[in-house]
Amino acid sequence: MPAPRRSAAELVSEHGNTTIADVVVAKIVALATREVDGVYAMGGGTARMMGAVRQRVPGVAASSTQGVAVEVGARQAAADIDLVVEYGVSIPDLANAVRNNVISQVESICGLEVTEVNVGIDDIHLPGEQDSDTSPRVQ
Repeated sequence: MPAPRRSAAELVSEHGNTTIADVVVAKIVALATREVDGVYAMGGGTARMMGAVRQRVPGVAASSTQGVAVEVGARQAAADIDLVVEYGVSIPDLANAVRNNVISQVESICGLEVTEVNVGIDDIHLPGEQDSDTSPRVQ
């Protein structure tokens, strides 16, 4: 049973205001995006390369919001997402599925109205292809 949809009006009440940090919305967007089949990775080539470098540094974790940019207002949110898709997946269908899942999750979890979700496809992952950004150059 889906959770009841919350209204942005619930963020402002007679007893006080609720503010949601951009990073909270960005994490929800990233998780909702990764839930969609056909999404191979998130972020453009440079962002993925920097994430791979960060993962190799002891004690430093990769960014959970890689490939996601959000704008959060008092009652609304917008998101830009950069993706790498699996070969053979219909890009329009994938973008629509990502958009629908992001809107559903952000609106139900945060109570914010999502005004737009822009999806950018930066690359396509071919079967058997190694991710060149994460393999070491020397052994």
